[in-house]
Amino acid sequence: MIYLDNAASTQIHESVLASMLPYLKEQYGNPSSIHRYGRLAHKAVEKARKQVADLINAEPSEIIFTSGGTESNNTALHGIALKTPRSQIIISSIEHDAILEPCKKLEKSGFNVLYLPVDKFGTVDPIFLKNNLSEKTCLVSIMFGNNEVGTIQPIKEIANICNEKDIPFHTDAVQAVGKIPIDVKKLGVDMLSISSHKINGPKGIGALYIKKGIIIDPVILGGGQERGLRSGTENVANIVGFGKACEIAKLNLTQNLSLIKNLKDYLITKVLGEITHVTLNGHPDNRLPGNTHFTFLGVNGEDLIIKLDENGIAASTGSACSVHTQKASHVLQSMGFTHEQITGSLRLTIGVFNTQSDIDETVNILKKIVQELRSVSPFKEKYSFN
Repeated sequence: MIYLDNAASTQIHESVLASMLPYLKEQYGNPSSIHRYGRLAHKAVEKARKQVADLINAEPSEIIFTSGGTESNNTALHGIALKTPRSQIIISSIEHDAILEPCKKLEKSGFNVLYLPVDKFGTVDPIFLKNNLSEKTCLVSIMFGNNEVGTIQPIKEIANICNEKDIPFHTDAVQAVGKIPIDVKKLGVDMLSISSHKINGPKGIGALYIKKGIIIDPVILGGGQERGLRSGTENVANIVGFGKACEIAKLNLTQNLSLIKNLKDYLITKVLGEITHVTLNGHPDNRLPGNTHFTFLGVNGEDLIIKLDENGIAASTGSACSVHTQKASHVLQSMGFTHEQITGSLRLTIGVFNTQSDIDETVNILKKIVQELRSVSPFKEKYSFN
């Protein structure tokens, strides 16, 4: 099986798994307990907190652990909304559902949510944002890199605009952390969401960076863990694994960035060069290193996924998190795509365990599948497929 769906989830690193096992077996104490078992668990959690912080150049005290990117995003949004008299939230129109759905709920509670448009590459215009900030704006949340088309937003410029107006700025960086260099101090962001399973760590664990001085209301109440901002007994084994994944990602960042970007460029060149009537979606240059997103005219993307799977290749059309909703991609709609272009989309995302032979085999199989599907396509006369 060739796995090219690394934006959905990644293979857990062997060293990560090894780091977790003691906390699933011998060291099973509750970090809040004062006996030896509890103290050892607490020490492991704090070590992991530092490992996560080091990956983004934050302070350990600025990291709170969550169950993943979705909870981190919800905590950031609701945590600010619950404590402010201001009523406007600004997000982009291509955010992940973990931002869009909480905002829909906040709209029902009386908040005004402004959805910023994007250009044909999926990029937000910082000047448009600046012109729409007001005294009612309580939070701006713009994703770092898009989970479908891979476009990276001008985060530092957006953060500067928000900082000038003293408006908290959050970024969903789930697809970017551990894959490209991120320094929260240089970027000037106030909050940033991270997910473990996107960087070869375990599922069900993530973190929210909250800059010192940013005050939010807790969303999950209880025993007061995580500085009272996220109550509940800590998932020690997963936290340890998450920390180890961050440590490995930081250590290998330069090497992995080069490897994955080269494979991505190789894949794009082969697909565009060997298959006709194909377009690359998202920004051609300013995109996540492992993301490729194509439109194959005259082909149904879901048929492509099924055929690829039958041939031992894992891919997707977009966000795995919203596969059950059966709706057209809001990201591609916001970028101005037609229904035909949306239905012909395919996302292939590369990870640290992929090789050039994976790419070669994938393109060879993809060519055959596309040719087969186009032979029965209702658009075959329109485009004169070869």
